[in-house]
Order: sequence, then C-alpha cells, then structure tokens
Amino acid sequence: MRFFRTDQSRPDLIHKIRSRPEFLLLLMAGAVPLSFATWQALLNNFAIERAAFSGAEIGILQSLREVPGFLAFTVVFLLFLLREQRIALVSLILLGVGTALTGFFPSVIGLYLTTVLMSIGFHYFETIQTSLSLQWVEPERTAEVLGRIIAVGAFTSIVAFAAIWLAFDVMSLDFVTVYILGGGITVAIAVAAWLCFPQFPIRVRQRRQLILRKRYWLYYALTFLSGARRQIFIVFAGFLMVEKFGYSVAAISVLFLVNAALNMLFAARIGRVIGQVGERTALIFEYIGLVGVFVAYAFVNNAHLAAGLYIVDHFFFALAIAIKTYFQKIADPADIASSAGVSFTINHIAAVVLPAALGVLWLSSPAAVFLVGAGLAGLSLLLSLNIPTHPAQGNEVMLGRWGVGFRNAVRAGK
Repeated sequence: MRFFRTDQSRPDLIHKIRSRPEFLLLLMAGAVPLSFATWQALLNNFAIERAAFSGAEIGILQSLREVPGFLAFTVVFLLFLLREQRIALVSLILLGVGTALTGFFPSVIGLYLTTVLMSIGFHYFETIQTSLSLQWVEPERTAEVLGRIIAVGAFTSIVAFAAIWLAFDVMSLDFVTVYILGGGITVAIAVAAWLCFPQFPIRVRQRRQLILRKRYWLYYALTFLSGARRQIFIVFAGFLMVEKFGYSVAAISVLFLVNAALNMLFAARIGRVIGQVGERTALIFEYIGLVGVFVAYAFVNNAHLAAGLYIVDHFFFALAIAIKTYFQKIADPADIASSAGVSFTINHIAAVVLPAALGVLWLSSPAAVFLVGAGLAGLSLLLSLNIPTHPAQGNEVMLGRWGVGFRNAVRAGK
C-alpha cells in the first residue's frame, strides 16, 4: 500500500505543477541565466582572444546590446500574432540560440549579430515575464513570487558560473562547446515548457496598442530613475573596484557569486516583507539606503569597505520589486502587457545616454559620478513619498488626490 500511494502521488504532483502558472514562471526564470550568465562570463575573453576586439568595438557591442531593451515597447505588436506565454517561450529560444551560435562567429560583425539576437530574446522575455507575473499572480502574493523568481535566477546563475569554471579550468573545454551547452540547455528548457505546460488563460484581454496614461506618471518616473541608478551601478561600481582598488577577475567573480547567493537566500523573503509593509515603506527604505551607498562610493578609500558597498548596493535593488507591485495595484488590468513594454523602454532610456555622458565626467571626477547616483536616489526618495499607503485604481498618488481636492474646494468657495 505504501508503494501504491507513492505511485498515485506522482501523477498528482505532476498535475499540480503543470496546472499552476507560477511553476512555469519559475522554470523560465531559471532558464535565462544559463544562457545570459554564459554569454556575460565569456564575453570579454572571447571578444579579445578570438575576435580581436579593442575598446571601441566592445563599446559598440554594449550599445547594440541595449537597443532591444530600448525597443521593448514593440512587444505589444507581437500580441497580434501570438499570446504572451508563447512570446515568452519564443524569446527564451532566441536567447538560447543567440548564445549557442556565438562561438561559431569569432569576428566583429559575427559577435555583433549574435549579441543582438541574444539580446532580443533576453529583453523581450524580461518584458513578457513581468507582464505575465502581474497578470497570473494574485496581488497579495505578487511581491513574494517576484522574489522567488529572482532567487531561482540567482541559483541558476551560481550553477552556470560554477559550470563555466569547471569547463575551462578542469575539463579544458573550448568556447564553442561552452556556448553551445549554455544556450542549448536554455532552448531545451523552453521547448520542454512549451510541450509540458498548457496554455494558461489570461484573466483580462490585453490592449494591443501603446499606452501612456497620465495617472501612471509616478510609476513611469520611478521606473526611469531606477534604470538610471542601475546603469551607474552596473557600469561604474565594478569599474571603481578594478581601477581604484585593483580587484582581479577572480575577486570580482567572488562578488558576483556573493550577490547571487544573497539573492537566492533572501529575495523571496524580501518579497514577503514588501507584501507586509507595503510599497511606500519598502521604497522609502530602499532609496534612503541607496543615497547612503552612493555617497559612500564617492569617498570610499578602503578596498574591503568598497566590496561591502558593492554587495549592499546590489542587495537594495531587490526592493525594486515594490515598483512592479505598485503598478499592479493602480493599473487597469488590460493595460499590463502594453505598459510592461513601455516601462521597459523607459527603464532603458538611461542605458543609451548615461554611460557615455558619465564616462566623460569620470575622467575628471569619479566621485561626481556617484554623487549623481546619490542625487537620482534622493529624487526617487522624494517621489516615493507620493505613493499612497494603499495604492489602487483611483488612488495612484497622494499629491494628485490632494490637488484635486484643493481645486474642488476652491471652486466650491470653501
């Protein structure tokens, strides 16, 4: 009888997994780093050793990589052809194929083209993943589920980095083989998800046109500033570690692993905390912390303290989940897919402008670059004070509500 119950429980467990869209979100989230972490970890060595890149070519490549993110709003037009779940899986396949092909094209043009293909898959998937998460998951659980998605991605990032180390240092594999493995596993997971999971229903039919609504202005502003701050962290925080403190590739890799481990351990808990304290409190805490971190970056002179700031900085960004759950609560459910693409584009505006502009500023004053980051965090803090304690449709901002009330009072002669 014991064995019989075990056999019966397996179909039940499989049915439970296949019937819950949350499991599909987690599976897809785990597939992304297997390709992207492989591409990211090998890029500089492959570009220099096999494609003879200089600083000019690598700069152009990074700009090209960000273009699909800037154009993420175009995902709304794909809704005329495919449902969002299918778009997410096709995007995963493009990400994996772009990564797998990279090793076969060790040239400037070849690397540009495979990077754009990989980036289209990555950015479109990230856009659709946000949209599906906000549509499939109940608002009271969204922050926790988004935290779990971050945690799963962090875990597979650790697996990918460890596998890359084994592949090169222990098994002596070449670039082509590792790229194929990283990209191929992502493709295999996407195909398996396509075949094994049903087409989950969408609660509300999504609008298939670009949408910009005045009442979402605070969400747009917070999204833009979040993207700007993240660019400063991604581009210049690591650069500071190498240029000022002489961190080696191994040391920087350790920092990546520590950040991934912390995300794996705490991201879901951070999501639960956001669900308990609310978006306003979570974002105020995040931005106060980021102001302090960026100011400290500007004046830090100790290598160990700089590493600590790097870890804390990365940790704070997990609280940005609150921006997405804030939007889920204030948005018309039919706007979510279109708004996810628009917000991803808004988030990437800074990626096109800031690195070059602040790179020039860096030449004269690295500290000033981080003070700019502190200023952006401070502006985010001021805006976060305008988030209502209980955001909802019709209660998107505090200042807006007060303004309407004030004007109505004036018109009534009170």
